[in-house]
Amino acid sequence: MSHFIKSLDRKTINVTFGIVYAFALLMALFPPLYLSASGTRGPIIFGVPWSILYWILNAALVGISLSALYIVENIRGEADS
Repeated sequence: MSHFIKSLDRKTINVTFGIVYAFALLMALFPPLYLSASGTRGPIIFGVPWSILYWILNAALVGISLSALYIVENIRGEADS
């Protein structure tokens, strides 16, 4: 897997992670997405209302993608130490 990551072009990595961050930004800042999730009769998943789980999933998406980008940069030797 590390050989594959090392062979990728830097532009490909930037575009891939840029799409993930743009999706997370869209989830956070585009009101109709949140308003559709924040209905008063929304489902409860694992005891958490959907409107709260929406923000938890958004934060998890950003956190996981930042961690993945750090791992990719570390494998490629581009991470600051």
